[in-house]
Amino acid sequence: MQASFWHQKWNKGEISFHQSKANPLLVAHLEKMNLANGSRVFIPLCGKTRDIAWLLDCGYRVVGIELSELAVIALFDELGVVPSIARVGELILFSAKGIDIFVGDIFALSAELLGLVDLVYDRAALVALPENIRNQYSSHIVNITDAAPQMLINYVYDQRLYSGPPFSISKGELERHFAATHQLKLVETKVVVGGFKGKVPSTESVWLLEKP
Repeated sequence: MQASFWHQKWNKGEISFHQSKANPLLVAHLEKMNLANGSRVFIPLCGKTRDIAWLLDCGYRVVGIELSELAVIALFDELGVVPSIARVGELILFSAKGIDIFVGDIFALSAELLGLVDLVYDRAALVALPENIRNQYSSHIVNITDAAPQMLINYVYDQRLYSGPPFSISKGELERHFAATHQLKLVETKVVVGGFKGKVPSTESVWLLEKP
């Protein structure tokens, strides 16, 4: 999946993947991670997700990275916040009280730039990447976050019936990515109403990944 694919999606406003309110799975299960008030939550490939506003309202700090600068500008507009903007290496950093969002390639984000992370919330990152990039991505996330706990959402369906994204990612693949560094716990699975494109049966699950 080339970067140009996602830039075109945002430029054309083709963002059906964007949800208008906080993800119900996040709202239902975040408390299971036992985060202290003020904990810092990292959202890779964050877009302008409403999950960010919800997390801020709950008293958490948020750090994210997003390829599209249009999405990040829209995010701060919707939050009603004027960010400071600075170039940091190959990335651009939009910052305000309690929130830091990097713009650029996630593989250009280092542990030093990212800083301390208490939780990785992967709502739409791993599932957005094709198979040939997912190994690199999962290893990178573990490295730059010092194997921080994760809340991860995945989909399972017959990939032959729908090319993605979001891509189908099995339990076995999740274990290949993360079992060496985390204990994986499935906390909820639900049927995607109507399936993908109204015809491809799919399930959506939320996993908690914690250090052994």
